[in-house]
Amino acid sequence: MQLVVISAPEAVAQEIEIMRELLDAGLPRLHLRKPAFSQQEMAAFIVQLPTRYHARLVLHGHPALVSDLKLGGLHLTAAARNGWVSRPKLAAGQTLSTSFHTLPEIRQHRRKYNYVFLSPIFDSLSKSGYAAGFELATVAHALRQLWQRMGYVPQVLALGGIEASKLAAVRRAGFAGAAVLGTVWQSPDPVAAFRELQALAS
Repeated sequence: MQLVVISAPEAVAQEIEIMRELLDAGLPRLHLRKPAFSQQEMAAFIVQLPTRYHARLVLHGHPALVSDLKLGGLHLTAAARNGWVSRPKLAAGQTLSTSFHTLPEIRQHRRKYNYVFLSPIFDSLSKSGYAAGFELATVAHALRQLWQRMGYVPQVLALGGIEASKLAAVRRAGFAGAAVLGTVWQSPDPVAAFRELQALAS
């Protein structure tokens, strides 16, 4: 099961050091989402992380930096996705991902991306009042249909309220993995929280 960690949108104490530790611990993909950052601020943030990890970083916005810094991929926001005319130019090995909030969007657009997030699967831990939007049985049925009709396992990752205790349900529903935010960044020990998820996802 794939495991993705998304950065907190706001500043976090010792954030760069925690990110280094997460990557050292084997985090395969770290999504950097800092909506208030300018391109210059984001570049300054990224270069604090060792270049050996840049291929595991996926950036929300600022596509030029994905190319310039040889990052792992680009994650399109809804606004960027709805405004694109042609697929962003990425190098071999760089991924393109996005987030959806309905099953029809998954069915219609999934093949345009290397993987996508579907949310909110459970009540959000990081956004107050952001309630679950799906029944897992309904999602499981939809993912099975995609596999039966198209002959491949859809790379759809669950997002929203993902805790260690819910990973088994996420797996049973047919998700390819999970993306986490609050479980890690709201923990007193983010690295320990990640390691618990990592052990259950393997």
